[in-house]
Amino acid sequence: MSSPLSLQQTFLDLQSQLETRIIGQKTLVNRLLMALLADGHLLVEGAPGLAKTTAIKTLAEHIEGDFHRIQFTPDLLPSDVTGSEIYRAETGLFEFQRGPVFHNLVLADEINRAPAKVQSALLEAMGERQVSVGMNTFVLEPLFLVMATQNPIEQEGTYPLPEAQLDRFLMHVLIDYPDASAERKILHLARRDFRQPAAAVTRRVSASEVFAARLQVADVHMSEAVEDYLLALVLATRKPAELGPEVGPELARWASFGASPRGTIALDRCSRAQAWLDGRDYVTPDDIRNVAFDVLRHRVLLNFDAQAEGVSTDDFLRRLLECLPVTA
Repeated sequence: MSSPLSLQQTFLDLQSQLETRIIGQKTLVNRLLMALLADGHLLVEGAPGLAKTTAIKTLAEHIEGDFHRIQFTPDLLPSDVTGSEIYRAETGLFEFQRGPVFHNLVLADEINRAPAKVQSALLEAMGERQVSVGMNTFVLEPLFLVMATQNPIEQEGTYPLPEAQLDRFLMHVLIDYPDASAERKILHLARRDFRQPAAAVTRRVSASEVFAARLQVADVHMSEAVEDYLLALVLATRKPAELGPEVGPELARWASFGASPRGTIALDRCSRAQAWLDGRDYVTPDDIRNVAFDVLRHRVLLNFDAQAEGVSTDDFLRRLLECLPVTA
């Protein structure tokens, strides 16, 4: 088994390689690796052309696993995702034909364009890591990561994910346009690729290395004081009024539902993964704050008062983090 330092270097090298191909989206690259290390799934929201597809496809090229892209459309069926039983005339038996969800890395492109039954089929597979068809259950690959995307524009004719299903995602990442410097690099890279295809990947991270890295991430130390801070943050999303008379009533007036225990687990795993990627064997409150927005923004539900006042979930979380005392 690789040493902790060598494994960390392997993933840092992987991050550097991804950033040379996915320019101007460092947060997306970081969150992809974090999801890989925390054994979770990503929901990425951003305008078209921001390298969402390129990101997970490039990650698949650097990992010993297969990749499949599913374009979600209103006429998609659950069996188009999970697979279906096919009758074989030569044997007189039904045979299960595996669907695209049985790949290691899956891109669910524009997941909110498919009906609820299709969304549920994918999210069930994500949560249970298996597909049930008839009387049979088929287990998915041990290395399994879904990156779902949704477009913040053109919302007509879409099927927004319910909050209970959103909770299945480890993180909900918002990405924006690159700055001028990154845009110039993208232009130069596109010109170079047009003249000559990118060189083949020479070093691919194995599944065993991913699993070994996950064990190291799980062993990252979190002190009791830092754990108290993590729990206080999650509990504050549920009962913000207990933060005190200065900010409590204001935040409580906006909040409808707070983060679930699944959010607590996700925040723990992601903060450990962030510390590990930073080369540390311990978690700090800054690690928790670094991932808090992506872990919690889809798990906190605001009410109509907040919407009427133009308060977003990020505004709520930002105010919460500002007033929550750091206990470590």
